[in-house]
Amino acid sequence: MSSQRPVGSITRGTTNPNRLRRCDRWLVSTHRSLLRAGPPPVLVDLGHGASGVTTAEWAQRVRTVRPEARVRGLEIDPVRVASAQAWAGPGVEFALGGFEVPLPRGRRARVIRAFNVLRQYDESQVEGHWATMLERLDEHGILVEGTCDELGRLGSWITLGPEGPRTLTLSWRLRDLGPRREPSAVAARLPKALIHRNVPGEPVHDLLERLDDAWRWSAPFAPYGARQRAVAAIGEVAKDVPVIGRSDRWRLGELTVPWSLVASRSGPLAGPQRR
Repeated sequence: MSSQRPVGSITRGTTNPNRLRRCDRWLVSTHRSLLRAGPPPVLVDLGHGASGVTTAEWAQRVRTVRPEARVRGLEIDPVRVASAQAWAGPGVEFALGGFEVPLPRGRRARVIRAFNVLRQYDESQVEGHWATMLERLDEHGILVEGTCDELGRLGSWITLGPEGPRTLTLSWRLRDLGPRREPSAVAARLPKALIHRNVPGEPVHDLLERLDDAWRWSAPFAPYGARQRAVAAIGEVAKDVPVIGRSDRWRLGELTVPWSLVASRSGPLAGPQRR
């Protein structure tokens, strides 16, 4: 365990089984080659919360494509680190640590997953914490930073490489959407870098408005099921904006777009991030 004082503040620590399954599924499916590249990777679950369950679940899912992957859960609260040991096992460990991402023997992480961590910080602090975590990645590495609701049915995440943000992914449990709950419901679970930017004139607000308009337009597809309606709605949006990925992701309730589409027009996070 590192003797350095962990960098960061203690979060609420809310944890539920399968809370991060949507992000896990997306990572294993869309970044399979990254997980398989190079030597056996180390994955870091930063801020695993009061339980180690989501860290252990992540390890199981990643091992379907990279059996020798090692997963390390980090928390800055020693009590949480101690309680998480019940979930430790071969290739799954828990330790004290924060944004500095301590790893043994100078190793670097292939993936750092930081969910529901930056939500409590000021927007002005986000860029600095991103930079600290990005320094701990290996040559193939990515940072996945996002937010989701307590049951993992609604969420979003930003994927970052060494150069900064690359993409934004929005995720819904489609059967929760309908005439009274449109895609813009995800606005409450936007990452900290965007949640205060959901105002008229900002790109992320424009995207959510497009999604709501397309959801209403796709109402005739509702009798065929939520998946068919989602494919129709996102396909309509894709006529006017760049969308990453194919309709098989849309059917799962996912939409990924380039960061350049949603980057703020003002403030410290305007435009691409630089190192």
